[in-house]
Amino acid sequence: MQNAKCKMQNEESLSQTVGAHSVRPPAPLIELYHDTVPAVLAELAETPELLRLGQVGMNCGCEYTAFPQFAGGRSYSRLEHSLGVGLIVWHFTQDAAQAAAGLLHDLATPTFAHVVDFLRGDYLTQEATEDGTRERIEGSSRIQRILARHGLRTDDVADYHRYPIADNDSPRLSADRLEYSLGNALRWGFLTRAEIAALYADLRVGVNEDGVPELVFGSPGLAARFAKAALACSKVYVSDADRYAMQALSELLARGLETGVLSPADLNGTEPELIAKLSTSPLRADWKRFQTMGRTLRADTPPDRRPWRQIPAKKRRIDPLAEGLGRVSAFDPDFAAALSAFLAEPQDEWLLAE
Repeated sequence: MQNAKCKMQNEESLSQTVGAHSVRPPAPLIELYHDTVPAVLAELAETPELLRLGQVGMNCGCEYTAFPQFAGGRSYSRLEHSLGVGLIVWHFTQDAAQAAAGLLHDLATPTFAHVVDFLRGDYLTQEATEDGTRERIEGSSRIQRILARHGLRTDDVADYHRYPIADNDSPRLSADRLEYSLGNALRWGFLTRAEIAALYADLRVGVNEDGVPELVFGSPGLAARFAKAALACSKVYVSDADRYAMQALSELLARGLETGVLSPADLNGTEPELIAKLSTSPLRADWKRFQTMGRTLRADTPPDRRPWRQIPAKKRRIDPLAEGLGRVSAFDPDFAAALSAFLAEPQDEWLLAE
């Protein structure tokens, strides 16, 4: 496998690229994940297919609303997340195939990301947006040249699920879950950068209860700290504001497709391009209403004819391992109770945002 790391000028170029294709400079966590960027990741991150992700956000359109939790959060892009995943995998494996698979895992993510899962009715698994990753890798001559230069093939990098450090089944900890949990925990104030640095430094590759490699914590206290911060993020992911915003935006995209304002190809572009179409179309008033949503209401039954919605959604969870003690839920009763309560909480209320 190719192990060469790029030189400093390549690192600087990559940082400039990430910054140029996002609303704000790159996430500060990228430098924490690894002190240099391997050449294969640097080169892949400069391709048009990856650069597009610099204009696709991690918060699934919620950052365009007026909800306080999300407003002003456009700095966290899929490109930053993808690069972070690739660097985490590289840091713990030094394996080019696994790291490149981590970097490329969101290649097919559409505009507004999991909103398109809602559009397709995939509320509870939210995996429809992964369709097409292999096709995009195979269809890019530039990506193919980079892979070949580093001794890699499409089969090596098209499915990051095959590499347990990159991805695994919930509630296990993988590079993907680690990166978006740390990234959001930092932005939402659940962890400081210093806390994140300590958590990251405590991780190593261990073996889980099924004999499969997994990222594990050396300190039970730090494992519990991360688990609780990740649970706080999980609650945001299924908050009333998050669910209603994603549902409302999916309905707006559906109207755009039905009326011809949008084409299916627009879902594979960038968010600024799609927003520009909505903002100058007969749907511009609907888009404006979406942008001004800032609070949610609940009801047992819809009290009027406004667009009340019942919105089930995927509950993401992480129950990490602490070396020698098992998963946090096994030794921290407070976390175990909080996790159980979160998983048991119903999603049958009617919601409205205004």
